[in-house]
Amino acid sequence: MSRRIVVTGTDTGIGKTIFAAGLADLLSASYWKPIQAGLEGETDSSVVARLGGLSGDRILPECYRLRTPASPHHAAAIDGVRIDANALDVPDAGGRRLVIEGSGGLMVPLNATSLYIDVFARWRIPVVLCARTALGTINHSLLSIAALRNREIELLGIAFIGESNPESERAICEIGSVRRLGCLPRLSRLTNDALRSAFAASFKPADFGP
Repeated sequence: MSRRIVVTGTDTGIGKTIFAAGLADLLSASYWKPIQAGLEGETDSSVVARLGGLSGDRILPECYRLRTPASPHHAAAIDGVRIDANALDVPDAGGRRLVIEGSGGLMVPLNATSLYIDVFARWRIPVVLCARTALGTINHSLLSIAALRNREIELLGIAFIGESNPESERAICEIGSVRRLGCLPRLSRLTNDALRSAFAASFKPADFGP
């Protein structure tokens, strides 16, 4: 079976989708977003296809496409559906590696009884944790690391996003006993070429497994 990686974050809006696009490009992987909440404008799958330069066959269809840009459980309620967390099974990527992107952070609710981390624990797929470099990242990152370890979910490492903050990054990696995978800077021109160059300078394919 080809290697699969879950990309999650310490919070929402930190650049997780951009990171997933760069990672899928770096690893020549396919991409899957199980739940898309918000359909106006570009979806996350569309952003990944554009920024990662992924062909259509490398974008796997979502299980749920919800109209409202909100927490999955709330968006589903507005649409009159209930997300069945136990039915979220990882699709076949056709022999390619697969980058799976969650929604928001680990504790995002999918329904009244299930969180995204519950699904990750059932899958037992290695996780990359994306974190901001801005103020507050130490607390959010260490809480997320503790939550993953508590569920015995393998953590490949942490990817920082934003302007480099060596002291915060060092504290998180030392206190959390987690590997620093790299730091993706904010890009003034967000294009496939710019993202590919930034990833090549900041991340090593070997750090994400064979």
